[in-house]
Amino acid sequence: MNRRSLPVAAALAATAALLLTACGSGDSPKDNDKIAGADTGESKPPTSPSASASGPADRPTFPFPAGVENQFENWKTGDPTKDAVLQDVSQQVNAVDDAILRGDANSAGVAYYRQGKALLSAQKWIDAWLKDDLTWTGVTRYFQPNVKVADQDTAAVVYCADDSKAFNKNRKTGKVDRSPSGESPFITYSTQLQKNSKGVWQTTDVISKRGDKTCAS
Repeated sequence: MNRRSLPVAAALAATAALLLTACGSGDSPKDNDKIAGADTGESKPPTSPSASASGPADRPTFPFPAGVENQFENWKTGDPTKDAVLQDVSQQVNAVDDAILRGDANSAGVAYYRQGKALLSAQKWIDAWLKDDLTWTGVTRYFQPNVKVADQDTAAVVYCADDSKAFNKNRKTGKVDRSPSGESPFITYSTQLQKNSKGVWQTTDVISKRGDKTCAS
């Protein structure tokens, strides 16, 4: 079964306007689907953003246990500002997953990369996993990022996720649920970001939609 998805966040008109026809929208667990990852047959190898792309050198890192991986494919544009934004988007994804894996609903790493509505939705999402004694394993693939930088402190990113190779795992027993979910593994995320005084692009709002045809194409 795909990783669980969380309830869809409130609509984010500003992000939608910035990104126009880009790939999609952001946070959503269901009973047994996650928010990311898998192979769609593309031949290009996945790439991980550099941790030094933006902001302070002491930013938190999120090592995952064996068997768990987030892949960020084509996550660089060559533009320094856009790449800094994408770096911090990838880190907020990793921060939330790290909190789920460790069972920490009040993760400082999540608060480092998320603020406002996005932080609240992340905490609710992590709580939902913990309440059901679930974590996850496998590979979540993030791809097709579309970045719009509005000004020096404001940006928006839409990106796709494929969670067909990521599965729920019972936190107590360790049993992995690989049963078919009956839902599309493709999710679109639409995020809005604000750069803080330290130079970190913090995600402030997220919308997600499962089954978007743009990401499945």
